[in-house]
Amino acid sequence: MIKLIDIEKYYANKFVKTFVLRNISLDIQEGEFLTIMGPSGAGKSTLLHIVGMLDDMSSGEYYFYDEPVHQLKEKDRTRLHQQNIGFVFQQYHLIDDLTVYENLETPLIYKKVKGSERKSMVADMLDRFSIVAKKDLFPNQLSGGQQQLVAIARALIINPKLILADEPTGNLNSKQGFEIMDMLKELNDQGVTIVQVTHDEKKAEYGNRIVNLLDGWMEESGT
Repeated sequence: MIKLIDIEKYYANKFVKTFVLRNISLDIQEGEFLTIMGPSGAGKSTLLHIVGMLDDMSSGEYYFYDEPVHQLKEKDRTRLHQQNIGFVFQQYHLIDDLTVYENLETPLIYKKVKGSERKSMVADMLDRFSIVAKKDLFPNQLSGGQQQLVAIARALIINPKLILADEPTGNLNSKQGFEIMDMLKELNDQGVTIVQVTHDEKKAEYGNRIVNLLDGWMEESGT
């Protein structure tokens, strides 16, 4: 599904390059649940953002279903992202002045889904996540767990082949956190490929493979 070859990310000035990622080579199989771990500053989120086509690599090759992402124009990368990838962030990244319903509808508008079909897809997602009663509320009227549910529902509404989750339970209490992880595991069991970043070893165990980063280098990969 995904092939990364010698990915590097650095910031350069006249005299020095500051590396965030160095020589990352990684294959991610369809249907896998991969966990990326490492201390703060290891490059975990940067790697996830590159995989999600939200950030550019400095060098290397990236293939998504054999498409050479590193050679695509920005509009083509955006199309590939919008059609295939759902992102779940620690900070939820819901749009504050839109209701739950409108937050769920937004990715479908970007994909130019027709109005009647959007209405049906949003209704299905509200029902699936048992948040029908919350549809007219704004994010600041929801608990952290409810906001993350909406964020996952928004990521899923485009039927993505890949979900990227960046510390998805970082702002939740323990019970809410494990409920979210159970939901991600269930989605993975249904065939959705998931890549998560986490500091938490118990959350890491939900995946079937762990990649460790340290100072931008990939240390090891294990089950």
